[in-house]
Parts: sequence; structure tokens; C-alpha cells
Amino acid sequence: MTEHAAASKNTVPQDARTGAQLLVEALAAHGVDTVFGIPGTHNLDLFAALAASGIRTVNPRHEQGAGFAADGYARLSGRPGVCITTTGPGILNAVTAVAQAYSDSIPLLTISPGLPLAHPSGGNGYLHEVKDQLGALEAVAGAAWRIESLADIPAAVTRAFALLTGGRPRPVHLEIPLDLLPAALPADGPGLAAPVPVLRAPLQPAPQAIRAAAALLQGTQRPVIIAGGGASHAAAQVLELAHLLAAPVLTTANGKGIVPTDDPLFAGAGIHEPALVEYLAQPGAVLVAIGTELAPADMWAGPVPPDTPVIRIDVDPHGLGANATATVPVLADAAVGTTALTAALRTAGAEDGADVGAEAAAGSAPAQPTVQQTTPVESVGLPESAGRLREAIRAQALRTAGEHLPVLEAIDRATAGRAVLAADSNQASYYGALGLLPAHRPRSLLYPSGLGTLGYGLPAGIGAKLAEPEAPVVVLEGDGGIMFTVSELACAAHLGLALPIVVVDNGGYGEIRDEMVARHDPVQAVDLPGVDFVALARAMGCAGEAPEDAAALREGLQRALAADRPTVLHVRW
Repeated sequence: MTEHAAASKNTVPQDARTGAQLLVEALAAHGVDTVFGIPGTHNLDLFAALAASGIRTVNPRHEQGAGFAADGYARLSGRPGVCITTTGPGILNAVTAVAQAYSDSIPLLTISPGLPLAHPSGGNGYLHEVKDQLGALEAVAGAAWRIESLADIPAAVTRAFALLTGGRPRPVHLEIPLDLLPAALPADGPGLAAPVPVLRAPLQPAPQAIRAAAALLQGTQRPVIIAGGGASHAAAQVLELAHLLAAPVLTTANGKGIVPTDDPLFAGAGIHEPALVEYLAQPGAVLVAIGTELAPADMWAGPVPPDTPVIRIDVDPHGLGANATATVPVLADAAVGTTALTAALRTAGAEDGADVGAEAAAGSAPAQPTVQQTTPVESVGLPESAGRLREAIRAQALRTAGEHLPVLEAIDRATAGRAVLAADSNQASYYGALGLLPAHRPRSLLYPSGLGTLGYGLPAGIGAKLAEPEAPVVVLEGDGGIMFTVSELACAAHLGLALPIVVVDNGGYGEIRDEMVARHDPVQAVDLPGVDFVALARAMGCAGEAPEDAAALREGLQRALAADRPTVLHVRW
């Protein structure tokens, strides 16, 4: 029997609460209804407290899968995702998921025990001992700290949620010494504060910054908007500004769906096509970047031209200067800052009698649009140059999509255009789905855009389906990437999720193979022996099909969306 197992048998006074109970109570007070994690010797007190709390516990088959599932839950729901692991190998297995969440600004909270309070600083070979567990998390998370007393637990959780829900979200890690979890504190113990949910007002822009941004846009002939993941909650506001300016809108991967694909002002998802850089380089172009760092991982064709005037609306001070100098920086919440800019443009247009877009010409501000509302291109007055931009970007996307287009069409038709796609880092996703799969709502593409992790799609799809069970969630994987987290098929089957998993098989790591060929290098270590994914799926409790063409894939997807278990659809054409 381990020391911890013996300690956990101590009787807790009826009027006391353990550290584990305090932690779970604090999570519940902040609205947590689901956690993803795997029990281990050092976190059993946490799982006992969770069982008594009413919080749903989901058990993926690997801690990296738990982290990705919590990430997918957070992306679709807009609420923090929570992942609980044990010490040492447990939390280290989740580090990649934490790094991915940091890269894509996802509110992911990881919690793990740490070594006991009195553990020797030089180590003594304790079970799961790591030289510097907290340091490993500090290296990849937005914030990570160790709780040092029972009385600190409620405040630590409040601090974590303040970081997760305010400003630019980054992952947070809490480490709690394993001997604090079973320790008891009287209910009325000194210094024990009740957990307090975080209430935060959106960051307001400086009026002078809004006036400067409006002045820069007045009279411009080539306004263009790029909306990133930081604007996902500001879809209506972005759409209203776009229609006021008659400006084409592009989105990053994480911003896809902010403007519906069928809106006349939508110019493309993904800001990687050369046509965008060429458009921005022309005289008269002004870029409005909302909630995006304009990262090289998004702008494959090159950065914003240095002479292009840029208005940046961002809640993160660092984001105002990353990758492109802001002519007018607006430090503000995306929704609040965009609303203020729209109001300033309308006021300026009314004062000088100028037409600021078709809606301003009507003489009154329209009602707040929803993301479903669109305005016919004739009434918006889309400039001819903007129309050409949209067509050029679509043409470039079609050229790179290649053989993936039938897969995308099957997914779109099977979901009636409402797909929530949990995508992996594979060619069918970044060359195909990113630019060409229609989207009509924010956060409908869950994609590891920054870190580019393999194995993300399947566990992220599980988390998304649990966050919104009625959503038609589809996973899009490659035959190489899915093997990184293929064990989560068993988790999805255990949960009975109606989750289609499309595996596009190109015989290995296709992107790296193509890069080797382009470099004239020997092609090696990229061709993988074939896996019978249908048999593998069935062995793990899922259904499995091998559709022979797009029509069969569409029919298989429709069956999968109504099934009582996950379905793997192995595509080899």
C-alpha cells in the first residue's frame, strides 16, 4: 500500500471538506459541467469528489486525447474545457494538448496533483516523480502555478477562470500537492473563502483610437476585413461592419464561419492564398484585422505588405503589433471595438453627407444582424475589385483541393451544410476543408492551425459532440494522423456517440512525402503499410465502412449521423 493510499483512508470529520472537495466545488461554482481525464493513484480523491458532484466525467484512453477532447469542447461551446490527469506521465502526456491550446488561444484548464508539500527538493524516487513537473507546464501554458494550502484552492480556481475568460484566452495549469487532496479543512476554517464566479466586462476601446480608425476608412476604395478566432463571438458585429463598408471579409482557420459562406461579402476562409497579398498591395487598400495575429501559420503566401494601412482590433496588446505594424491599434474586445467603429463610421457619414456603404445610405442604422442574415450583393454594392478577389481566392482553393473536393461535397450534403468539422492536420483539411467546405456559424471548424498537431481531430470531435450533442459533428482525419490517437475510437464507442470519422488514406504522411519530392530528397519514412480501419473500428466497438465513391460516402455519413455508435469511413479513392 502506498503512503497516499494509506492517508486517503483517514476519516474526514463531517463538518470538514477535503482539498479535492474544495477544488471540485470551485469548478462547479464556475459552471463546469464536464471534465475529461483518467484516474491514477495520486488523483483518486479528485475522482471521488467528482463522482459526488454531478459533474460529468469523460474518460478518454490517453491523456493527450483527454486534452484534445477538452480543447474541442471549449472551441465549440465557447466555455473553458477542463482536463484532469495524474502526476508525472499523466500530465506530461497532455502537454502537447496544452501547447496546441496556447497556439490557438483556447481556454483549456488542466489540473494535476504534484508531489507532496514536504517532498525533498533533490528528489527521492517517489512514484511518478518528475524533476520539474510544474516547469514543464510553465513552458507551454499561458499560466501555471502550484497551490500551497487548502485555503488557497477557491482563490486559485477563481484566478484560473479570470485568465481563461478574460482577454486573450490561454491554457492554465493548476498543480495541487497530492497530500492536500485528502487533507481536511473545517467548513468554517479560517481564511476559507467561497468560490466566486468571475464576472468581467468586455474591454472598451479608447475613443481616440476609434476616431482615428474611422478617419482612415472614410473614403477608402479598397477596405478588406480579416477576422480571426478572437472575433468568433463578434460575428454579428463583423458582418454589420462589412456590409456598411461593402468590404470583402476573409477569415483565418479559427475564424471560419464568422461570416457565412453564402454571404456576398465572404471572400474566403484561410488567408493563405496569394490573391489576398496581391490585393492588399494595391493602392487604396486598407486592412481591418479583428481578433487575429496574422500569423505566418495562417498567411502562407507572405505577410501583409509593409505599405498597407492596417487597423487592428484586438484584446491582446501583443496581438496589436504581431506580424504587421498597426497604423491604428484598437485595444478592445472584438465585439465592442467593432461596434464602436461601425457607429463612428455612421456618425461621420451622417455629418459629412457621404455614403458609407449601402446601409448608411438608407438614413438609419439597421437592427443588429444575426449571422444568418445576408444582404443581396446588389444592395451592398460589392466593388468589382472585391468580387475579383473572391473569385481569385476560390479559384486558387479549387486548384489545391484536387481529389479532396468529392469528400468535402459529401460531408456538406450529408450535413445539409451544417457540418461542425473536427479536422486533423492533413491535406484534406488544410488544402480542402479550410477553403472550400461551407460554414454558416462561428467555431464550426475545429482545426489545430498553429501548432499543427497530428491526432487532434478524433478526440476534439468527441469533445465537440459532448458539448453540443445535436450538432452534426464530423471528424476528418488522415491515415497517418489518426494513428496518433486512434485509441479514442474506444472512448467514442463507449459514449455511444453518433460521430462519423472520415479517414482519407494516401498511404502515409502525404504532405511530408510531397515536400521530400519537391526538395529532390530521397523519399523515405513516409510510406506506411495499409491499416484495415474498418476492421479496427469494429474491433473497438464502432461501425466501419469503406465507401467506394462520393455517393456512397454521403450515404455512409447520413447513416453515421443517426447511428448509436461512431462510424469510421475509410476513403481510399
